[in-house]
Amino acid sequence: MAKLFLVRHGKSEWNKKGLWTGWADVDLAEEGREEAKKAGETLKGEIIHAVYTSELKRTHQTFEGIQEAMEVSHLERISHHALNERRYGVHTGKNKWQVKEEIGEEAFHQIRRGWDVAIPEGETLKDVHARVVPYYEENIKKDLVEGKNVLVVAHGNSLRALVKHLENLDETKVCELEIETGEVHCYHIDGSGKVLHKEMKSSGH
Repeated sequence: MAKLFLVRHGKSEWNKKGLWTGWADVDLAEEGREEAKKAGETLKGEIIHAVYTSELKRTHQTFEGIQEAMEVSHLERISHHALNERRYGVHTGKNKWQVKEEIGEEAFHQIRRGWDVAIPEGETLKDVHARVVPYYEENIKKDLVEGKNVLVVAHGNSLRALVKHLENLDETKVCELEIETGEVHCYHIDGSGKVLHKEMKSSGH
């Protein structure tokens, strides 16, 4: 049996300002660095064999904070654009709450959480799923089947897409799914790659 740990990056400077970030490469806010350390404290004592992150530096900075808090230095990360956040196209850099006022609550919720809701020059969650899942199946799952514990540090939407796959959620359920910054999800995976059960990890547990 292996463990798959999913961690959303800590709060970024743009998260703090309520701006849609997507592929914009912004730094963690100070609170985000603290969240990364807390995630690392939660994972302290766990053995990690492989680490996957997106190409965006907020996941790299989160991983560095996790590694420091775990008091390990040997872990190497594999970074890939398949794990990047959803591209927000024309909404990138816009204030979410101003957009909500402009388009109304229902349309806003659909853009944020809908499964196949298009954004001009951007991606739907379905598009994100179409790149995250093949990458997981071809790379991360292979490590898990070999009995390796894997840490994935990614983004709200790339992790929502992966959780949909792991838990076989329907489109309605994934629309309700929220993954908080710095949150640690742990999946126990058997030798065939099947999810046995899931737990939420917190420091002290």
